[in-house]
Amino acid sequence: LPASMYTEIQRERPDGRNILTHPDYIDGNPDLIKPKKLLNPVKASKSHQELHRELLMNHKRGLGVESKPELQRVLEHRRRDLLIKQKKEEEEAKKLQSPFEKELLKRHQRLDQLEKEQEKQEDHAPEFIKVKENLRRTSTVTGDEKAA
Repeated sequence: LPASMYTEIQRERPDGRNILTHPDYIDGNPDLIKPKKLLNPVKASKSHQELHRELLMNHKRGLGVESKPELQRVLEHRRRDLLIKQKKEEEEAKKLQSPFEKELLKRHQRLDQLEKEQEKQEDHAPEFIKVKENLRRTSTVTGDEKAA
C-alpha cells in the first residue's frame, strides 16, 4: 500500500470508529461467539517463564545479559584449564623422549614406508606373475595334504 492509502485507512471514520482497532463483530449480533486471543505456546511454557523471571531479576540487580551464572563461569574456567594442562603435558612428553625412543620411532616409520612400497610394487606386477604365485601356493598346499 502506498503511504497515503495507509494513512487514509488509519484515519477514523465519520461515525467515530477506527478501522484497524475496532473489529466489526463487537457491534454485531450478541449471539455470535467472540473469538478469544490464542495463547502463545512459547510464552506459556514454564522454561520461558523462568528464563524471563531470571532476566528481570538480573536487570533489577544491574547484571548485564552478557554476564553468565557463577556455576557456568567456573565450569568453563575448569574446562579451559584442563585443556591447557593437557596440551602442556603432550608438549613435555614430546620433549622428554629419549634418543632410544626417537630411534625406535624412526625405524618404525621406515618399516611402514617399506611395507607401503612393497604393496605398490605388488600392485604393479603383471597379472600372469600373480596367477603363477597363486598356483604355486595351491600346489604346495595340496602336496602337503597328500603327504599327510
